[in-house]
Order: sequence, then structure tokens, then C-alpha cells
Amino acid sequence: MGLKKIFPVILVLITLSLIGIIYIQINWILTMVDNKREELHHKMIDAVAQVGRDLVEQRGSATKVLRLKPGTPWRPSDPFRMEMMRPLPIAERFTQDEINDRLRKAFDNLNLRNLHFEFSVSSNMESSSSFSFRTPELHSRNFQQEIQDTLHNRAAFYPLQAPEDYGGGMLPDELLVVVVPDINNIVLGEMRIMIFGAILFTLIIVSAFYVTVAALLRQKKLSEIKNDFINNMTHEFKTPLATISLAVDALRNEKVVQDREKSEYFTGIIKEENRRMNKQVETILQASLLDRQEQQLNLKPLHAHTIIQEAMENFHLQLEGKGGRAELQLNAKNDLLEADEVHFMNIITNLIDNAVKYSKDNLAIRITTHSTTKSLVIRIEDNGIGMSKETQRRIFEKFYRAHTGNLHNVKGFGLGLSYVKTIVEAHQGKIKVDSIVGKGTTFTLELPLKSE
Repeated sequence: MGLKKIFPVILVLITLSLIGIIYIQINWILTMVDNKREELHHKMIDAVAQVGRDLVEQRGSATKVLRLKPGTPWRPSDPFRMEMMRPLPIAERFTQDEINDRLRKAFDNLNLRNLHFEFSVSSNMESSSSFSFRTPELHSRNFQQEIQDTLHNRAAFYPLQAPEDYGGGMLPDELLVVVVPDINNIVLGEMRIMIFGAILFTLIIVSAFYVTVAALLRQKKLSEIKNDFINNMTHEFKTPLATISLAVDALRNEKVVQDREKSEYFTGIIKEENRRMNKQVETILQASLLDRQEQQLNLKPLHAHTIIQEAMENFHLQLEGKGGRAELQLNAKNDLLEADEVHFMNIITNLIDNAVKYSKDNLAIRITTHSTTKSLVIRIEDNGIGMSKETQRRIFEKFYRAHTGNLHNVKGFGLGLSYVKTIVEAHQGKIKVDSIVGKGTTFTLELPLKSE
């Protein structure tokens, strides 16, 4: 199965797997948070119940005892004596710090250390709704504020009712209420390592998914480039090979063998076509060397204007053949570079050749230069067919060639501009392209001037 057919299948499978894993992770985290929240609430209820039972027992055992003189009659209805026998309420029997310490100790015993809480002890409290109407007799500093927020806070209630053997109805009914603020933040804080781990591994999976898809896309792109390269190479070599074959057949003809002038003509054709193929092979080998970074630059001082003028003269015949014209505006005050002469010449030649290849009628090429304090700026403009935005983004990729429809009227392997960019960067320079479809293209080179 080809890559084009299998790629969508792989993409769909990986996408579904990724969505499934993320969905499971999210549900697992939410379930764990709910379970942890309920576990914390149950521990909170147990701690409050434990403290509540202790308070009730100590309140009952603290009943006041009235000692009567011998012979003094006992009258249970006597208000004073009944008052003397009444136990103190918990709100009066214990201080705020004492109850806070008991609650703190109970929470610590249940592994709820550093848990922040607020509490109150109130009499005649039947439900939590009563807190909206009256202030508890004993409460911590922020209790009134925290008890109102039922969305973010959790509360535990314990009725402080003494058993019958402690006096039953003689003891007033009271209610112990404990509030834990921001219980969700507490739960998330306890689970932060697990949540962080889940998010981290999910991001790793997403990254692996991205890398896999990017690698597949790159492989698909390389496959297309390879096919284009093979097609271009076949086309480039087919014509000279066919020409050589015809020239060889002609040289075997008796009439040609006896005619020295014709023999030299066909021999010249073979030699020219052979030179042309060697040049193509050299281009491919040069690109391979640049890939492996084995190309060594022979840097030396040279004047850029001289190289530009020589390169432009080499295209004189081609411009005449197309009825084109060239304009040089070499205005740079300083054009001295430290560069490789051969490669720098190739840079200018490739860019001019590109302008000629993708030209239309009335070709016009203009080369201008100017210098800054540190750089020489070279602009090569043409009025050719121009490039689309997509082509401009990919024009410096190896083997990439701008589409010209079904016509194969532009020769080459798509290595020229890739080579130009590599060599410019090897000289610590920069290159950019600006183009408008149907109006032309401008290449701008910025190369460092030779330091004095």
C-alpha cells in the first residue's frame, strides 16, 4: 500500500487514539477528585464527631454539685437550687482556643495536617440555615463569612446532646459546626503530583503524535520531491543522450566519415552534450557536498561590482535572443567582500539565470547595490512571471520547482536557489524574496563587508 493511501488511515487511527486517551485521562482525574473530596469530607465528619463526643462527656461531668447543710429540706422546684444544679453550656465551659486545639489534634490524627478550618458552638440550633439569622455564642474569627459560601466550602455538623445519665433535659441543646474553606483547592493541592503527571504524559503523547504526523508529512513530501527529481533528471538527461545517439549514428554514415567538416560538426555536438551532462552531474554532486557540509570556501577579498558585471556579460547573448535588457545601478560606496569568488559568481549567475528562465516578453533585469556600515545589499529585480505566496515560502527548498503548468519549458533540478541560500548563509549573509504574480520578482542579498 502506497504512502498516499496509508497516510490518512494512520492519521485517523492516531487521532482517535489521542482523543480516547485524553478523554480517559480527564474522566480519571475528575473521578479521583470527586473520590478525594468525599474522603476528605468523611474524615472531616469523623474528626468533628470525635471532638463533639469529648465535649459532651466533659460538659456532663462538670455538673455543679450543691452541698446542703444537715437538716435543710430539698426542694427541686427551688429556682436558685435548680440554677445551681444546671451544667454550663459548652460555649461557656470551653474557650475558643481549647476547642480549636481539640479540633486541630483530631484532624492531625486523621492525617489532615495543616488543614484550615473555622468552627462555632451555638445553642438552640436546629439546622445550618439558622446561621443566617443569629450569631453563634462561640465561634472562630472568619466563621460567619465562611459558612455563607456553600459552593466552595464544606461544613460538618454535630449536635451536642448529652445522654440521659448525664442529666438529660438539664443540659441545653447545642450544635458544633466546622467549616473547611476552599475544599476543592485542598483536594487539588493533595493531588497536584498525580494531576501534573497525567498532564505531562498527555502532553508527551500529543507531542509524539505531532512528531509522528510531521515525520509522515515530511516523508510524503520527500517522496514527492524524489519523484519530481527523478522525472526532471530523466528529462534533462534524455535530450542530450538522444542527441549523442543521433550524432554517433551520423558519424557511422560513410558520407559523413568522408566529409571532415561534417565529422567535426557531429563530434562537436557530442562533446557539447557531454559537457552539458557533466555540468548537471556536477550540480547534483555539489548539492550533496553542501548537504554534508564538506564544501570548503576559499575566502579572499574581492569587489562585488566586478563579479556582477562579469556575470551580467555572460548573459548578453541570452538577453539579446529574448529581446531583453539589463540595467546596472551599482551605487554602493563600499563593495569589498571577503568571499569565495567561484561561489559568489555562482550566486549572481543563478539569480540572473532564474530571472531569464521565468521571464516573459520584454524581459527587463535590474541589479542595484548600496552599502551600509556593515553590509553590502544587492537587489536583483525582474519583470517576469512572478511567484505565488506558497512558492515564495518553498522556493529555497532543495528540488522544489515552481509549477509552470504542463509545460516543461524550464530546465533544471530545483537545486539552484537552494544552493544560493546555502552559500549566502555560509558567507554569514541573508537572502529574501519578494514577488507578485504576473509582475516580477526581487531577490535581496545582504552580505557582510570585509572588516578592515
